[in-house]
Amino acid sequence: MIFDNEALDWEREGKTWPHHQVSRFVMADRVRFHVQVAGEGPVCLLLHGTGASTHSWRKVMPQLRERFTVVMPDLPGHGFTSMPALEHVSLGGYARLIGSLLRELGMAPELVAGHSAGAAIATEMALREEISPSGIISFNGAFVPMGGSGNQFFSPLAKMLSLNPLMPKLFAWRAASRKVVEGLITGTGSHLDEEGLDLYQRLMMSPAHCSAALQMMARWDLNDMVERMVSGLRCPMLLVAAEGDLAISPADAKDIAARLPSAQLKIMQGAGHLAHEEQPDEAAAIILDAWQDWSTADGGNAYMAENMAC
Repeated sequence: MIFDNEALDWEREGKTWPHHQVSRFVMADRVRFHVQVAGEGPVCLLLHGTGASTHSWRKVMPQLRERFTVVMPDLPGHGFTSMPALEHVSLGGYARLIGSLLRELGMAPELVAGHSAGAAIATEMALREEISPSGIISFNGAFVPMGGSGNQFFSPLAKMLSLNPLMPKLFAWRAASRKVVEGLITGTGSHLDEEGLDLYQRLMMSPAHCSAALQMMARWDLNDMVERMVSGLRCPMLLVAAEGDLAISPADAKDIAARLPSAQLKIMQGAGHLAHEEQPDEAAAIILDAWQDWSTADGGNAYMAENMAC
């Protein structure tokens, strides 16, 4: 199926979207957010990465909803969320927009888990005091510039592609080929089931979704992110890195863990960049275990006192 319009159509696609029963649409700062809310208890915010959507957490959320009120938004421009003005397409801009969404929902996350760019957004929100969670869990977090030392090539390339109005249509057209989609996924070191591939294919066949991902990559500035984390992050962080990640080197998480007093490191074996989709049971267990540590007096408070003393 090839989409006829620019963006995903909820009336047409929503009925078969994972967990559509808990979906709602909320206006915040002129962005129409698609957000899924399920469960009861402390608020747990789950943020997906560039080019993904709420579906990224589809197998993790059911394991959390018995313990948490789980909040999963589509990032601006992604999935069924509308695109903001371009001046808001930045790490800081997205942090503010998600903060506005949470205020509209009347929810303050006590725990946040983010994948890739979603982990960077969660951390930026904490640094800007948009949120004050007990801790942040990063799954293959994107905290250093895309391409590492090759950023001087990759960032201008992304900007050039984002300025060409035909590129999103070209990407969407190529996504009609299942082999193209599968190749993009395996290129990150991940191997998804047929359902996972189908959902990414549906997303990639939307020119609006492709355009948002390109604009996001073109305007993402991470040059001082780690330094700001080291000097300003005031909550514990669990850095989860997959040994087979071909998109973000596990060495990045190891380097950050060595510099960040509030961080712990965990390696997931046998998975790639989309580790939380490949191994959702382990990802959910990691989140629940971290919450158990951080939410108890001998876990969170003692951990903070030990690691934040100076």
